[in-house]
Amino acid sequence: MAYNNTITTRSLGTASEGIKDQYADGKAAKIWEIFVGDKNSRTQNYKNFLVGLLKRKGCKRILDVACGTGIDSILLLEEGFEVVSVDASDKMLKYALKSRWNRRKEPAFDNWIIEEANWLTLYDDIEHIVGNGFDAVICLGNSFAHMLDNFGDQREQKQALRNFEKCVKPGGLLLIDHRNYDNIIDSGNTASKCIYYNSEHTTDIKTSVLFVGGRPALVTLDYLIDTSSHDDEKTDIIYPEDSISEFRLSYYPHRLKVFTTMLMEAFGENSDFKLYGDFKKLEEIEIPDFYIHVVEKSSTFFSS
Repeated sequence: MAYNNTITTRSLGTASEGIKDQYADGKAAKIWEIFVGDKNSRTQNYKNFLVGLLKRKGCKRILDVACGTGIDSILLLEEGFEVVSVDASDKMLKYALKSRWNRRKEPAFDNWIIEEANWLTLYDDIEHIVGNGFDAVICLGNSFAHMLDNFGDQREQKQALRNFEKCVKPGGLLLIDHRNYDNIIDSGNTASKCIYYNSEHTTDIKTSVLFVGGRPALVTLDYLIDTSSHDDEKTDIIYPEDSISEFRLSYYPHRLKVFTTMLMEAFGENSDFKLYGDFKKLEEIEIPDFYIHVVEKSSTFFSS
């Protein structure tokens, strides 16, 4: 049975009754590392999948288009990759910049390029850095779903994917993921524990689905994170005084078939498309929390 809870629309970043606004003022960024998990608490499956795939494909130069506080970028830098990192949130980027400064004496970090960038103008913004293209572009952590469908036809999502494609060299990779929104829409629930995140601190995720004209248009997640048992000595981030931190984020709910079709349109049917669920082959897992798309760009495909 489909979940038909209707929520009242509001401006993004505006607090709703009973929920602190931690998106607009940067509070979410302060606890993001504890929610996502720093590089040391990333699940081994996550690290093995990401690093293993990039190394098997001979990738060296990586563009992280949703770097956030820099967790994945730092993991890749430490594994010997050359990384360029961009994000649209200056609140998030200040933590990545601080990490770069703290480790500036290490060559990999001294050469780490960090830029604020908009996906809709990404290629034009960083064309001077793209050169002949990156070996791989990564957009992980359900980041792409932050781009809401303002026009009702996903034109902005399609433009962003075209920009990602232009940054990938022929024969290079795009790794992009999203939550299993088909299951979230059908069940009305979001798993608070999953293989992606440092789940020991996630106490609850409350889910609301907004339907417009009978179609799911917005998924809103209210996160409750327990910071009381976190070891502050492991990070420079200062957490809120309250042991339970609440913040709300809204996402566009990508249907798997529609998202796959958009990827094919952006990269061309001659590219190779693979789909994984929670870092496993789909036949190995019944209902994944996350889908991971791996696109190998055709060496003969030319972007329009």
